Amino acid sequence: MLTVALAGKPNAGKSTFFSAATEADAEVGNYPFTTIDPNRGVTAVRTKCPCRDRDERCGNDRCFDGKRYVPVELVDVAGLVPGAHEGRGLGNQFLDALTDADAIVNVIDAAGATNAEGEPVDIGSADPTEEIVFIESELDAWFQDILDRNWEGVTRRSRAPDFDLEETLLEVCTGFGGDAAAVTAVLRTLEYPADPIAWEDDHRRALAEGLRAQSKPIVVAANKADLAPEDLLEAVLTADDSAVPTTAAGELALRRAVERGAISYDPGDDDFSIVGDLTDEQAAGLERIRDTMTKHGGTGVQTSLNTAVYELLDHITVYPVENETRWTDADGNMLPDAVLVPTGSTPRDLAFEIHTDIGEGYLHAVDARSNRRISDQHELTEGDVIKIVSTAT
Repeated sequence: MLTVALAGKPNAGKSTFFSAATEADAEVGNYPFTTIDPNRGVTAVRTKCPCRDRDERCGNDRCFDGKRYVPVELVDVAGLVPGAHEGRGLGNQFLDALTDADAIVNVIDAAGATNAEGEPVDIGSADPTEEIVFIESELDAWFQDILDRNWEGVTRRSRAPDFDLEETLLEVCTGFGGDAAAVTAVLRTLEYPADPIAWEDDHRRALAEGLRAQSKPIVVAANKADLAPEDLLEAVLTADDSAVPTTAAGELALRRAVERGAISYDPGDDDFSIVGDLTDEQAAGLERIRDTMTKHGGTGVQTSLNTAVYELLDHITVYPVENETRWTDADGNMLPDAVLVPTGSTPRDLAFEIHTDIGEGYLHAVDARSNRRISDQHELTEGDVIKIVSTAT
């Protein structure tokens, strides 16, 4: 399962985002370091279910009238303060918790209502654009610290006749979630001495920044968009044109209203319908949320998660089935599973994603939409329904 981490300074709304996205309890408070130990839960990205192309809906408990929700892990870690990579605040704990994250949602306070330490200030008093580069710079510095601490070992190993720089750096970089593809891709973009003894700080810094961008891509959730002065929110969206206007508090309120039977709403919708009784105060609060949703196309929580998985990580959703005609498993359940795989994945890659034994016993695959056998080199696309034929099935 892919892992998305919530990063940001204290009191920016990470725990509210976590509670809204996972529908799990997380301590929320108007003071720094509300979160001490990382909160872990399961959220989902949203996509179109292939059942919409059939005469009937699949009935899967993660499909709501053709809106399919695919599970991913969500981690809410301790707030980050300046100097976190040097251990300030809960810096070491925060950064260690990010090691296994595939992507990061940087939750910033777009209302400018908290200072750099996460302490409450008047709305508009702080500059939220600083939070965008702040998270990146702390992560870059963390990566470089790990490289610096391990560089003496790299130089010692370089004296061996069979020394391989990429292989050695890969061993170092696994300490913060790097993989072979990321290390190789970054090294190809850099100019550096073949002898690690000749490397200087600038070389390691460039490697650290490249590895962070490759292994920990970041989407900015411009939180508290409902409270943000127009000029501040516009400044954030100008500083990062991929930033997502977000109201985590609004999403949490909507989900709680759904639980009470007060409204009809699916995460990621750009509107909701009132279906139950509300007090005047509740109705007014929901209308304020509706105004924000109308302005920004939703609450931004689902959009942030979808951006992290489908755009930054460049994944697609594929649906393995056993019966290519009915699109069912052995028990007759239609479209029982949805699997996230990187763009460019093949049927054999999907087989290994399902289970190692199925991958090792892979024979061929069938495109259930066309009911035709496809080649082993065929690149899967979003919404494909695939039957894997394997000696293990």
